[in-house]
Amino acid sequence: MKFSLTQITGWYGRYERPVSSVSLVGGFVFDAITLKRVDLFWENLWVGAHFIIIAIFIILINLQENEAMDDKDASKKHFWHINILQFFFGGLLSAFIVFYYRSSTILDTWPFLFILLIAFVANESLKKHYARLAFQIGLFFLSLLAFTIFIVPVLFHRIGWDIFLISGAISLVILFLFLLGLKFIAKEKFKQSKKILMYSIAGIYLATNILYFLNLIPPIPLSLKEAGVYHSIYRNDSGKYVVEGEKKGLFNYFSLRENFHAVKGSWAYAHSAIFSPAEFKNNIVHVWQKYDGASGQWTAVYRIDNIIAAGGRDGGYRTYSYIKNIAPGEWRVNIETSDHKLIGRLRFNVTRVDTEPVLKTEVLN
Repeated sequence: MKFSLTQITGWYGRYERPVSSVSLVGGFVFDAITLKRVDLFWENLWVGAHFIIIAIFIILINLQENEAMDDKDASKKHFWHINILQFFFGGLLSAFIVFYYRSSTILDTWPFLFILLIAFVANESLKKHYARLAFQIGLFFLSLLAFTIFIVPVLFHRIGWDIFLISGAISLVILFLFLLGLKFIAKEKFKQSKKILMYSIAGIYLATNILYFLNLIPPIPLSLKEAGVYHSIYRNDSGKYVVEGEKKGLFNYFSLRENFHAVKGSWAYAHSAIFSPAEFKNNIVHVWQKYDGASGQWTAVYRIDNIIAAGGRDGGYRTYSYIKNIAPGEWRVNIETSDHKLIGRLRFNVTRVDTEPVLKTEVLN
């Protein structure tokens, strides 16, 4: 059975909403499964290809401003250009949500992830706005900024406020060059949208910088792969870490906090496995904090600086710290960079007991 382009267009127009929803979920699941690391060539080639296709279709859509939209062929092309642009924007934003989610501590760095999520939903819901240049460029710049924030540290082999500012500057330069070319293609539309374009670009850039310096953007490309509290940790003859921890029941795996039963004088060990790209050298900090019920504040009890973590290992570089004679109460260990960017957080409750709990020995790979 043969189908003409007109029939396909008509079918898609009738079933656009369910097809878009299936595409939304399917694309996100595909990215979550296939995108492994932010420093791998093929993952970034995939992202780069999305940017190129998006740039091409922004140009094509705005080239049509001089065509009569009541012309059947022009209208048909516009329909498919808009849908293809929407599809690739969805794929790009989906990839960024996956990458930033893996690098985030949701309770502490949710605002930037929330912005990406809002953009992702807006991409699916506000298709009629795709004819507007400001909407296209706003999504393009947000995506470009999200990309440079993690790819520039990968190239420089470190993170820091200076690298973040360089990332923003690179995204602005790329956007400026793209807009310079677009200005000659869609002169009238560009002139009409110039003011709102500048406001939207400035707003996105300013908001991203505020979130960064308030420590509300995940310290991507670093991410916490694994964390736990144990009664002992040591390295065996083969160099692997051997840990002794309490046996977990089924419901403990779904709890936000671990339980640690301590006799008087017990030591507690905080273990973390931190992923960073190859050739990264990071100074990791463990900050042990105890909750003070009287003041309602977390109090820093112990701080371990300059734990060296090398990059490149899929499972993350393993680090640990310990505290002697841990007191009962509500505890957490913040796993941070040397400039106080939160990579992850280990939460646990300490309960005083009279006898040692039953422990399980495990070798960490």
